[in-house]
Amino acid sequence: MKVIRLALAANLIASGLLGGTGSTTDGVLLVLSKGEHTLAVIDPKTLKVLGKAPVGPDPHEVIASADGRLAYVSNYGGGAYNTLAVIDLIERKALSPIDLGALRGPHGLTFTTGKLWFTAEAAKAIGRYDPATQKIDWILGTGQNRTHMLYVTPDAKRIFTTNVSSGTVTVIQKSAPTQMPGPAPGSGGPPAGAPLRPRGPMGPPGGEWDEVQIPVGRGTEGFDVAPDGKQLWAADAQSGSVSIVDLQTSTVIDTVQANAKGANRLKFTPDGKLVFVSSLENAGLTILDAATRKEAKRIPIEHGAAGIQMQPDGSRAFVSCTGDGYVAVVDLKTLEITSRIDAGPEPDGLAWAAAK
Repeated sequence: MKVIRLALAANLIASGLLGGTGSTTDGVLLVLSKGEHTLAVIDPKTLKVLGKAPVGPDPHEVIASADGRLAYVSNYGGGAYNTLAVIDLIERKALSPIDLGALRGPHGLTFTTGKLWFTAEAAKAIGRYDPATQKIDWILGTGQNRTHMLYVTPDAKRIFTTNVSSGTVTVIQKSAPTQMPGPAPGSGGPPAGAPLRPRGPMGPPGGEWDEVQIPVGRGTEGFDVAPDGKQLWAADAQSGSVSIVDLQTSTVIDTVQANAKGANRLKFTPDGKLVFVSSLENAGLTILDAATRKEAKRIPIEHGAAGIQMQPDGSRAFVSCTGDGYVAVVDLKTLEITSRIDAGPEPDGLAWAAAK
């Protein structure tokens, strides 16, 4: 057993996950296979599978912990399931799943401020799981149908979701604590006219939040926030257009016809110059110029594409070609597919894991 663990650690060091100094950006690519219910760990230098682990039924999205040692996978099922699979990336084995109780249909995932954030479609809600206490410590309803994908700012003060069936983007902002009046005169408290005091322990444990619902295209799910944090771009599966939201005013400032009917995911390149839009229909992969909002390139993919992951150093993009059973590797300078990765049938959700 010790020899096997040493070999696993050597593989991860070579790939950069445990702080190795290879020629590629430190880290590994994570690829979900919906066809075999596994998570594959890919060496970005060799594009070879280092190992796989089971992830439970209907896996859709994956995210890594900040230290790169754990991966979390949403078991979606359109509301039939209520678990998050947990994978030890060092040992590449499944740990005990997280039971979400009534928060059914988990999908979108992100990891920030040391906590795992997730959407729960069937509950019309967003939840937060604390790995330290192994408890769900916060839930907020959206009141929207099919709250699907999720983005949380690094300081966890703003949250963005797309709501597929409602055709909206929800912008959630943490607000200042409300005040409450002191005790009535004669009750032994401060006199009348005393300043209001904070709620203190009587306030909601997760703080107070303001929500804004922004109408976009019906069927919108894939979205991303620009690297400068000023705009949110959301792709509409029904019309194939992209709605551009100004995040200062929370309004749609433009709608770009991307001709990406069946749009599934949308991602900015790390420099913010290009926007990739995948489509589950024959539109394949559309690449937009973020400045001109025009098509820069269209890469045909025979049976459609889904998950998109940018390599953090800005050299490549990885795109799950679900119907064709491979992950395409796109050079971000030439915008050409240079390689294919076989990570299992029906690849979908992608993520990057790196040691910190």
